[in-house]
Amino acid sequence: MIFTIVKNKQPNKDFAGLSVKVKTWWGMFGVFFLATLFNPIVSLFSLMILSFFALKEYFSMMKTRKADRRLFLWSYMAIPIQFYWILIDWYGMFIVFIPVYVFLLLPLPRIVGKGTLGFLRSVSSTQWGLMLMVFGLSHLAYFQIASPIYGANLVLFLVLLTQVNDVVHYVISLYAGKRKVVPSSNPFITLEGFFCSLLATTALAYTLYPYLTPFDPLFGILSGILISVAGFLGSLTISVLRRDLLLGDSKKLKALEESYLSRVDSLAYTSPVFFHVIRYFFDFM
Repeated sequence: MIFTIVKNKQPNKDFAGLSVKVKTWWGMFGVFFLATLFNPIVSLFSLMILSFFALKEYFSMMKTRKADRRLFLWSYMAIPIQFYWILIDWYGMFIVFIPVYVFLLLPLPRIVGKGTLGFLRSVSSTQWGLMLMVFGLSHLAYFQIASPIYGANLVLFLVLLTQVNDVVHYVISLYAGKRKVVPSSNPFITLEGFFCSLLATTALAYTLYPYLTPFDPLFGILSGILISVAGFLGSLTISVLRRDLLLGDSKKLKALEESYLSRVDSLAYTSPVFFHVIRYFFDFM
């Protein structure tokens, strides 16, 4: 609504980039909203599909060889296994499967008969993708399993705050941002955008926490701060990562920046951070 008003008042300005981002942000919220309306199994399956496509998009940014194909296949096979641990509520295996077991076994298909050329970059880049797009996002599915009563609302709370944080940060950085954090990787990440999004996300968290969470006022405010800071770090890190992987391919970089699934960069950070903080302080998780 605010975007429509601004667009009508300033018809001469180019809002194409912002229009794409607003649509994808609302699309993301719609997907998670529908997923949480059904039982946890439907939600889990939807998020597993999202992780698959997010990882596929990440792999499309990498400069690969034939030797990497088996590595990618093993990575895709890890997705249903990771979500199976969620389904049976085996928290111990869920939390160590990708960071420990996949990390240790992932190099094997790349080593056997494939030589050493590009080994480190190939394996490390693949592990980064698994950690962000599978391990990070899979925490969204665990909310409803860990807490059948509050889980769905907590996911909506997290996703809504993360997307609002992204929107405010982008808009402020675009029209009022002067102090760029990483100008070479993402000109839309600025200190002005960070502080304004921090205030907006915290205010929204304080407004919504009585309706979507069992938190007290203090933790409602801290949730907004936590999600805003984690979302900022997620956008910052993945912007640099994307620029490094697509160095010299500006056309592909622009296409991926406008893609639907690239909007999960912040959620890859906010989901695990929010989940583990709640699990540590509250006994309902």
